[in-house]
Amino acid sequence: MQSNGYQSGFGNEFASEAIPGILPAGQNSPQRVAHGLYAEQLSGSAFTAPRHTNRRSWLYRIRPAAMHRPFEPLAHASFHNRFDEVPATPNQLRWDPLPLPSQPTDFVDGLVTIAGNGGSAEQAGCGIHMYVTNRSMQGRFFYNADGELLIVPQLGRLRIATELGVLEIKPLEVAVIPRGVRFRVELMDAEARGYVAENFGALFRLPDLGPIGANAMALPRDFLAPLAAYEDVEGDFELIVKFQGALWKAGIDHSPLDVVAWHGNYAPYKYDLTCFNTVGSISVDHPDPSIFTVLTSPSDTPGTANVDFVIFPPRWLVAEHTFRPPYFHRNIASEFMGLIEGVYDAKAGGFAPGGASLHNCMSGHGPDAATFEKASKADVSKPDHITGTMAFMLETRKVIHPTKQALAAPQLQHDYYQCWQGIAKHFDAEHA
Repeated sequence: MQSNGYQSGFGNEFASEAIPGILPAGQNSPQRVAHGLYAEQLSGSAFTAPRHTNRRSWLYRIRPAAMHRPFEPLAHASFHNRFDEVPATPNQLRWDPLPLPSQPTDFVDGLVTIAGNGGSAEQAGCGIHMYVTNRSMQGRFFYNADGELLIVPQLGRLRIATELGVLEIKPLEVAVIPRGVRFRVELMDAEARGYVAENFGALFRLPDLGPIGANAMALPRDFLAPLAAYEDVEGDFELIVKFQGALWKAGIDHSPLDVVAWHGNYAPYKYDLTCFNTVGSISVDHPDPSIFTVLTSPSDTPGTANVDFVIFPPRWLVAEHTFRPPYFHRNIASEFMGLIEGVYDAKAGGFAPGGASLHNCMSGHGPDAATFEKASKADVSKPDHITGTMAFMLETRKVIHPTKQALAAPQLQHDYYQCWQGIAKHFDAEHA
């Protein structure tokens, strides 16, 4: 399999063939296929979904996806959807980065579930995982029947070989693998670490912009889908599926990445976070963090997300007569944050790249004491250029349940609450 590049656009009707003449043209049926290939439709939405939300692709492959031996359960110590093992907590939580593995560990073996809500059975909510890996997947392939996967590298580059082509991503880039698409993760560096959001709800899409207009935030042209690439390889392989929160495995005697051509709008894609066109206030105060939304999975309540993927990129802060860092707040939504690089501007320390934090529904949070004092004394007549940083947030309307293993992890910072305890009392009623 060779990576032949990308085609741009979000939700486009793409067409790609690794061998010319495969794709049917004109009035030829999608099921009349050249070169002895099999036609197979991969549907990511209901057949009767409205046209603007309907997602499906036709795949022209060497063997149909049904060709494998029966599945059997596959135990996995740390990757699951058990969000009910312990009660959800209103406490603010923060974790140090996971250590890199000392034993050979591929992407699937290195997945660790941190938190989540909902599940595949109700088709709502999200799973939040981290991965650490030091070995490419060898002789095994994976797909998720429960939801689409948003992969956020923090350390090391990944080459994701999928049925529809190859995505190569590095820190400051993300990839989305649709539900059901089979893939293999190869390392382009000695080791890698990052985050995975598992979306059980409506497919990620670009948020509406309203009065912001057409030319801000994430632009459709900057999303890249792969060109067709295929493997014609036989052997003794393992196909792993995550189904209803558990892993299963089946033997397969060929590579399932054997799609020679495809067309449709249900495909993996990648996005470079540095392409995000940030907007903000140029007068006083600042808008809500929703202006940093890259992708949204809408819920059945208008304006309320099943899960949003939000970033906090390098940007200029120029608003006067205000407090520039993120304000103290309590949300009806729950927030999980990760840090890809640099320093997050609301924390003076303790939040390291590869780490994470969780602030659940209506739990107060915001800048720590040191950040508040520094920002309160800042000269806001001059602009502030925030550089060398990239944080992200998963915001969801459902309470986020940390897993039992995450609460027992040595990386959990039990003194996280202390970062707010030094906030001084400045109130003076006599001189107000």
